Amino acid sequence: MSTPALVTFDHVRCSFKVRQGLFRFRTYDALRDISLSINQGDTLGVIGNNGAGKSTLLKLIAGILVPDSGLIQYFQPASVALLSLQMGFNPQLSGRINAIINAMLIGFTREEAEARLDRIIEFAELREWIDSPLKTYSSGMQARLGFGVALEMSPDILLIDEVLGVGDQSFQQKSSRAMQEKMQSEQTIVFVSHDLATVKSLCNRCLWIEDGQTMAEGGTDEVIAAYLAFGNHQEA
Repeated sequence: MSTPALVTFDHVRCSFKVRQGLFRFRTYDALRDISLSINQGDTLGVIGNNGAGKSTLLKLIAGILVPDSGLIQYFQPASVALLSLQMGFNPQLSGRINAIINAMLIGFTREEAEARLDRIIEFAELREWIDSPLKTYSSGMQARLGFGVALEMSPDILLIDEVLGVGDQSFQQKSSRAMQEKMQSEQTIVFVSHDLATVKSLCNRCLWIEDGQTMAEGGTDEVIAAYLAFGNHQEA
């Protein structure tokens, strides 16, 4: 029995204006003609070189960006959390207040966020820092806070953009274990990473994007093998 689709992309294109001079701009296609289905319970890995369009894809899923053409369709109301090293916290506010606001932005009440705050703080290992302004945090500390919120609040779709490598080795191992637990609990995850070994160990499906276009999509082992073969060919 197939699992239901949560989100589908149908020939989606997303572009940006890039300045080329004082009064001149050109249009840059970050994604071109992307069609994709994200099913309930998927852990979808997204791979590709820098500038391929991976982060743009996550922002489209999260509703931060809208496509220039094509259709993004949600088949049921879903809370979505984007976990990124540039995740948009307010640097003037404390980690505590940012965690509460972040949880509310993905659809939870203040009371629900506050009830789970101790577990968020414990996971992020920020108890001594939680009432300090976020501007005093390193990028890794911010990522750990966002990771703690997303894992504890369990949104319907968790989008992860290159944050599993933050922190020391102990925290990285804890993050990977938490991801594996989420997979077993049918959490839907879209995971962008350059770490192919981690993608291979965590993801049941994989999408390879290059220059804004889909190169391959399907089983993780097959897509990674095609990506590596392409890279070897390019170097030859």
